[in-house]
Amino acid sequence: MFAMRAKDLYDVNDLCHEEVMEIFEESKEIKKAYLRGEKIFSLSDKTGCNLFVEPSTRTKNSFELAEKYLSMNVLNFNTSSSAFSKKETLKDTILTMKSMKIDLFVVRHKEPGTPVFIRKYSDASIINAGDGLHAHPTQAILDAFTMYENFNSFKGLKVSIIGDFYHSRVVRSNIKLLNMLGADVTICSPTTLSPREIRTLPIKYTYDLKEAIKNADVVMGLRMQLERQSQGLFPSLKEYNKYFGIKEELFETLANKNAILMHPGPINRGVELSGDIADKPYSKILDQVQNGVITRIALIKHLLGGDSL
Repeated sequence: MFAMRAKDLYDVNDLCHEEVMEIFEESKEIKKAYLRGEKIFSLSDKTGCNLFVEPSTRTKNSFELAEKYLSMNVLNFNTSSSAFSKKETLKDTILTMKSMKIDLFVVRHKEPGTPVFIRKYSDASIINAGDGLHAHPTQAILDAFTMYENFNSFKGLKVSIIGDFYHSRVVRSNIKLLNMLGADVTICSPTTLSPREIRTLPIKYTYDLKEAIKNADVVMGLRMQLERQSQGLFPSLKEYNKYFGIKEELFETLANKNAILMHPGPINRGVELSGDIADKPYSKILDQVQNGVITRIALIKHLLGGDSL
């Protein structure tokens, strides 16, 4: 068991390679117990606050399940019924929560840097559950763990990520983590949805979908973020699907024999993924959902400590 270098997780570079691999190995053991309906750790003396100031379903629910699995006290901060609706500042909200002896803040906010801002006013551990377009480290961790389950190594692993990079905090954290772990990363998108800052990272970039899928071990689609498509960066969803939608025939004829399909969700069927490809045996999308709970259990346990049962 290792001691993490920091008590917070703002992005994946707060972890080193050894820490990530230990989280993965421990996640394997937690998953065995979880599927048997057993608990192997307890944090019953700790209280977590899920401070989601931006909509979320998968991430919020998986953190709540992870905290409850660890027997934590859980507060779910609802912005519509909180003092936020009365124009209370984030600073005052955090100071109020601090007086309630919160041990962990799980934070999602539309403004980049919000988890770091909260650190100024709280001694609790902080996990970034998505801040603006900046980072989403726990999604990257669960994605990489899903790959590790299937391939048991990242050396030479060919990962192709396809989609809207302009609006994606997921891809930013994924690229950092996969580079750290030694995977070969290719990204594919229209140039209008692939900002220069991403294309200058140590990855391969292409706008040719067939080139991206060919010989890939992992093909990951990213959600077209319809709620953020206000700048006309792509003509239509129909045209996006025509040129960048991941289709069964392309996947099954071009990707490696044991390749897997991934998507962080939620899926826009008929946009990022065509036909029934999301339901094929090689699709690991539901595994990603389950692994979100498992890896977040492991991460919280290491941030806060915890006793074996």
